[in-house]
Amino acid sequence: MYSMKKNVLMGSGAGAVSWVTGTLPFGGFRLWKRPALLLQMAALLCIWMAGAGCALKDPEPLEYPPALPESWSADMAMDGELPENDWWRSFRSGGLEELLEEALSASPDLTMAVERVMQAESQLRITGASLFPSLNLSGGSSWRRNRASGGKTVSTESTTLSMGASYEVDVWGKLAADMRASGALLHAAEYDRDAVRLSLMAGVASGYFQVLALEERLQISRSNLAIARRVLAFVESRYRHGSATELDLKRQQSAVLSQESTLLSLEEQYRQQRSALAILVGHPPQSFDPGTEAFCEIIIPQVTAYMPSELLLRRPDIARAEAQLAASAASVTVAKTAFLPSFQLSGSAGLASTALVSLASPDGSLSLSAAIAQTLFDAGRRENQVAAAESRLREQVESYRKSILTVLKEVEDGLNRADFSGRQISLQEAIVEKAARSLVLAELRYREGADDLLTLLDAQRSLFQARDQMVQLRLAGLDAALDLYKVLGGGWERRG
Repeated sequence: MYSMKKNVLMGSGAGAVSWVTGTLPFGGFRLWKRPALLLQMAALLCIWMAGAGCALKDPEPLEYPPALPESWSADMAMDGELPENDWWRSFRSGGLEELLEEALSASPDLTMAVERVMQAESQLRITGASLFPSLNLSGGSSWRRNRASGGKTVSTESTTLSMGASYEVDVWGKLAADMRASGALLHAAEYDRDAVRLSLMAGVASGYFQVLALEERLQISRSNLAIARRVLAFVESRYRHGSATELDLKRQQSAVLSQESTLLSLEEQYRQQRSALAILVGHPPQSFDPGTEAFCEIIIPQVTAYMPSELLLRRPDIARAEAQLAASAASVTVAKTAFLPSFQLSGSAGLASTALVSLASPDGSLSLSAAIAQTLFDAGRRENQVAAAESRLREQVESYRKSILTVLKEVEDGLNRADFSGRQISLQEAIVEKAARSLVLAELRYREGADDLLTLLDAQRSLFQARDQMVQLRLAGLDAALDLYKVLGGGWERRG
């Protein structure tokens, strides 16, 4: 038998209407013999098609994009070369390239970022699954014995097998907005992975340069200690012959002890920096060997900057901020669709028999239904959800604007720092040359008795400090070039 019914169900805070519900045996169901059912299903299809054109649109996050300067004010903005994708090769360091390969394959930070991308991909697939109908299959068999008050016992057996399907019609674009939000979050995770990769490579390069610089400073400190001990031998010889005072002897002994203390401090810094580099690369500090490469052989590259407007396509963190903006805009659309009714289609088909664990001679049934539901009262929950979503969107807009301003500052500072470091290195090279010559002359004059020990000690101290300062300035120059590569996105470019 076929039956059709129309129900109106109202609960606390929600209204629901269910119509076009039919249940009948398989053999007797013919759509073309049910004109009323055809008309109602056609009406539902029209509602669906008309509603598809009424889907809500995401709000525009940036009505007024941030204004960018036309050029940089730094003097060296137009000198040098633009960053390439393999920017690290410009330092001409084989040891750095080997460490970067190890870091990209073993770094925990990068691995975690890759896993976050995989999680975002899975979430996008989960969201996309809601665009398709859901199917479920159920079956069961039961046996029951009832005993009436008169003493008669009745046993019943039954077996059922049914399949059901349900589908939510995305009339207002809620599910599509969910998909856009999940897709934008996936892009944000991908851009974040790229930003982590760039930050990791810059961190490894900086750590490697610091290790090499400390090795160079250790060699200079040992050389300075050898010079101080050689001068001490001269002073002791003169003291024994009565041409030097005990005060001269104690002063030079203090200079030697001071240099030994400096050497110990540098050795401790070297061990700590090597351990920190090992963690970045993904190695245990106990077995990590950074290699032996001469610090002075590393090239300080000359880097220029893109135009300010190009940075929006060259920084993965800016691209991530834009993707988060898109996700927040889609979330506003999702929140607004809660004010609109939802449409649900469902159907089921099943077999039933009066036998235990058997479908012999079964009865068949088929049902189709369509439903519309509208929330009538929720104590302001939906209004506050929209307000919260819009507030998050405004927060993301301000965060994006702040990111733009931060990028402009970083690039300007990077250009100035690179220019300043280059000038300092040129001056320091001349200082080291003069200090070395002064020490040679001071030693000769002290041996001949033309100058006292204080002049020699001052010449020693000047050379020691000049050599150590030269290494630190070269390290600052490398870090300046490295930071400039980083703030320019390291040759990264957004595509698509």
